[in-house]
Amino acid sequence: MKVKCPTCGKEIEYSSANPWRPFCSERCKLIDLGEWASDGYVIEGDPGSADRMTPEELESVARYTAEREERKGGRRR
Repeated sequence: MKVKCPTCGKEIEYSSANPWRPFCSERCKLIDLGEWASDGYVIEGDPGSADRMTPEELESVARYTAEREERKGGRRR
């Protein structure tokens, strides 16, 4: 499948043989990362909405964390 590199627009083959997919090169991948890091790209919406969890979500995270710690305790280090 052919796609355009999101950074430079070059048409490339989208495959597992390309370690930088969907970018054409490491350079384009790093340019994109830099844009995100410098707030050049933003996702619209209420920025605080991702920080608020429902009680059910908090309980789920607590359960997951406890189960994970329990599994770790059974492993040899």
